[in-house]
Amino acid sequence: MPKLPVISAQVLIRVLLKIGFVIISQRGSHIKLRREVGRKVQMVIVPNHKILKPGTLRNGILKAIDLSVDELNQLLKK
Repeated sequence: MPKLPVISAQVLIRVLLKIGFVIISQRGSHIKLRREVGRKVQMVIVPNHKILKPGTLRNGILKAIDLSVDELNQLLKK
């Protein structure tokens, strides 16, 4: 199993923008992003923190957008 990277919210948002997400709004320190895949709309809220907690990254964000840890690592290398 690939290791989950320790990244900031800004790095994650840059990766999400690369794969088609668009920033819709921000309320306080939470940034809302959205992407349309066919008829399916994926929405995710990223807390704007310097370091995202592993549980938030894996179970909250990656799970919501159907992105694996391996795919995230590949996108970070680009």
